[in-house]
Amino acid sequence: MRILIAEDDARLRSVLERALRESGYVVDAHGDGPSALFAAETDGADLLILDIMLPGGIDGLEVCRRVRANDPGVPILLLTALDGTAHRVDGLDSGADDYLVKPFRLPELLARVRALLRRSALAVHPVLEVGELRLDPAARAVHCDGRPVDLTAREFAVLELLMRNPGRVLSASDFIDHAWDTNYEGYSNVVASTIRHLRGKLGEAGAADRIETRRGSGYVLEAAP
Repeated sequence: MRILIAEDDARLRSVLERALRESGYVVDAHGDGPSALFAAETDGADLLILDIMLPGGIDGLEVCRRVRANDPGVPILLLTALDGTAHRVDGLDSGADDYLVKPFRLPELLARVRALLRRSALAVHPVLEVGELRLDPAARAVHCDGRPVDLTAREFAVLELLMRNPGRVLSASDFIDHAWDTNYEGYSNVVASTIRHLRGKLGEAGAADRIETRRGSGYVLEAAP
């Protein structure tokens, strides 16, 4: 899942990026309001973490309001050093789902992120079933013929994209946009490598052949006959 961070403090932003990536999320981080708003509107996100006091003429509350106007379902967590009822009310009235006061502990932030994503997944991401494969976005669980399949965060994201588009050929850039950071500049065969590992794990469950390679085009998950 992709999380967009907008945090003015570069040190805190770096800490949040690292913690979220280590937890298996794709992270798109920004230090000002305009760039965060542009990224949210163009690339989208599964969850936004917004510092209220953002520079650039558009603060976190305004980013929250504009994003919420276009996407009523995306969960938004506000971060602020301003504690008090009035500030909490302003944040929630702007469309935020949760509010965390600085300083905070990373385990609490990560727990809130998980809770918001679970709620969002239950609301807008139903369980996916394609043939013998079953993927539950809320529980982050995959089963093949009733047997659990243990996947990494990247493998889960790749399979989720395939299962949301059965029968459709997806390019490497489709997978990069969905499962890697916006500014990913790693090695070019990362998608092929992830697909290979995913096939290996699905093969152990008897479903390796479901993901087909279309040379020069990408990959496709064949729909159930």
